[in-house]
Amino acid sequence: MKCALFVYLASLLISLSLRAQTEAASAASLEVAAVRSVTKSVWVIPVREAIDKPILYVLRRGLKEAIDQKADVVVLDMETPGGRLDVTFEIMEALGKFPGTTLTFVNKEAISAGAFISATTDEIWFAPEGVIGAAAPVSGGGKDVDVTMKQKIVSYLKARVRALSEGKGQRGAVISAMIDADYELKIDGQVLKEKGELLSLTASESSKTYGQPPLPLLSAGTAKTIDDLLTQKFGAGNFKVQRLEVTWSEELAQYLTAWSPILMGLGLLAVFIEFKTPGFGFFGITGGLLLGVVFFGHFVAGLSGHEPALVFALGVVMVAAEILFFPSVILPALMGVLMMLGALVWSMADLWPNEPISVAWSGDAFAQPLQNLGLGLVLAVVFGAALARFIPKGWVWDKMVVSESIGGVAQVAGVGPMGAAHVDSLVGQRGVAVTVLRPSGQVEIAGRRYEATVETGLVDAGDAVMVRGHTAFALLVERVGV
Repeated sequence: MKCALFVYLASLLISLSLRAQTEAASAASLEVAAVRSVTKSVWVIPVREAIDKPILYVLRRGLKEAIDQKADVVVLDMETPGGRLDVTFEIMEALGKFPGTTLTFVNKEAISAGAFISATTDEIWFAPEGVIGAAAPVSGGGKDVDVTMKQKIVSYLKARVRALSEGKGQRGAVISAMIDADYELKIDGQVLKEKGELLSLTASESSKTYGQPPLPLLSAGTAKTIDDLLTQKFGAGNFKVQRLEVTWSEELAQYLTAWSPILMGLGLLAVFIEFKTPGFGFFGITGGLLLGVVFFGHFVAGLSGHEPALVFALGVVMVAAEILFFPSVILPALMGVLMMLGALVWSMADLWPNEPISVAWSGDAFAQPLQNLGLGLVLAVVFGAALARFIPKGWVWDKMVVSESIGGVAQVAGVGPMGAAHVDSLVGQRGVAVTVLRPSGQVEIAGRRYEATVETGLVDAGDAVMVRGHTAFALLVERVGV
């Protein structure tokens, strides 16, 4: 009787244990299925041709858009023979700012700089014919660098790759073998690369397993297409793909950003001249176009959005309001100028979405933009001085509207004794306002135009005025009765 009872209790315990294990396994399966059924937002960014500034602009713009859209995964669709090392480092740094999963799809080849960039991502997938490797540093012209310099660069690259590859199996050793010809790659007693050559791997070679536990040498998997890759990783229908379109503008932005200080200087000078002349003419349009090109170049380069251009436009409106509606108040114009300059700096700063303010607004982010702005302002002054000194007067200058106003300033400024005597002789004379003075504008005296300022109130065009004095830049006038 006791034996039968013991057998019954034992069988009951075994049955309950098996049932618990079955329920646990079922729950785990349901959890895995639930995870796989979540639709992943995937951004595919092309990395094609040589690694240079346009590729950096494409990738940076794509990463920022992916962050803005809260993407889960970024896939680099890679086919590159390599390229510039400095640009490669910038790309690697940009990839580190993406909070989600990063994948590389070696779509035929990831050579040299392409191998470095691939090593930065979480997983490296291969097309069946994919090849990766041969990552030794070379000069910009493709020639070998000096032996001592090469040793320094190789040592630095290997250290950086090891840091990026921690916890990723053999990746650090494999990429080191691609960088350093003197590095021997040996795993499980098997020499995979001897000294004296650089390592390159095919898709099948990258997928071979080594070590304990066995792990693929480099590859996370082989897929015919990116959709095939995503299906293998997330399951069919469990992802939504957004592909970044590359346009001709990335190539153009490479040159626009390089010339931005000069374009900025010319644009600021043109805007200044426009504000010093009546109406809206050649210089206003030219200045607007030049500064628009500056904003466009940095937008395409992935440095800024539309916001800086809007802030700049608001600054222009405030300066115009000061001139037209609030003369002598100063504050609106001062705020407007500060907004315009701040917008130019903002457009050149490499700011990332969702980045902490302490990091985003650090001095490093604005060092180069402030330097570019300073250079642009210096160039504006230099161009302005050259314009006043070397451009001859004539019908072309007159067509630009500013001949009389610049001439008037020069006469009032008293460049020479004769000019000073002429200006002094105008005090007490009457004339007529050619433009509205709010407070500045132009007046005509004895058939000649001059820059003029009214100290109080405003003067409408056509009103009679009298000269009460002058400054270094304009006549001081007041409205008088006829």
